[in-house]
Amino acid sequence: MEQFGKGKFSGKKIVITGGSSGLGLAAAKLFVDEGARVLITGRTQAKLDSALEELGSSAVSLLSDAASLTDIDKLADRVKAEFGTIDALFVNAGITHYVPFESMSEDVYDELLTINTKGPYFTVQKLAPLLNEGSGVVLTTSITNVLGVPMISAYAASKAALRSMTRSLARELLPRKIRVNAVSPGPIDTGILARSMPKEVAEQTEAQMKQQIPMLRFGDPVEVAKAVAFLAFEATYTTGAEFPVDGGGSQI
Repeated sequence: MEQFGKGKFSGKKIVITGGSSGLGLAAAKLFVDEGARVLITGRTQAKLDSALEELGSSAVSLLSDAASLTDIDKLADRVKAEFGTIDALFVNAGITHYVPFESMSEDVYDELLTINTKGPYFTVQKLAPLLNEGSGVVLTTSITNVLGVPMISAYAASKAALRSMTRSLARELLPRKIRVNAVSPGPIDTGILARSMPKEVAEQTEAQMKQQIPMLRFGDPVEVAKAVAFLAFEATYTTGAEFPVDGGGSQI
């Protein structure tokens, strides 16, 4: 017999795509700490193994590529075998490429739209039959879908498509009493700048970005995780909405 921990989400079963690092891992930690069982996906086995060490025995993982419909089918099969049904789905897997509009290639464009838009669409389609009545689906969009930000035009377009999809899927899944919402993060301190550029450049870039945020700071991944949990379980009279977690960057 399954044993669940004590907490707000005790007994809940949750799937998080892109859960091996960043926002997905933060959400997984929050849910596990509050008693849930979680299945996370990622594209790198080493990251998944590291994430499982942090999450403990209440989490399981699956190596899965959001760009592959075959992998998405395998995910649905694994979720059904592991959990039977689930109470929430956090569709978080995505990528970013910084490319000037003039230099964008077809290959990079296709990769962005496939992973960030096509993948989430079919992930929800394949897992919807496993969602219990009253479940919540949360998609990860971005403040770039409402702001004109240089270097990420294709990424922004992929996230704008997700925003539209949030509304459409919310309407289509309403008869099954499944809510679909989106969380829209602004700049969040996931360490990506430090990992992707030299230290001095990263520090300068971070300082410049903070000056453009009304709250003058980056968000913490936990702040996004709390919004995801709210949309997934507590926002019971909300569907089709996008919840900004951006320090006011897209609002004021």
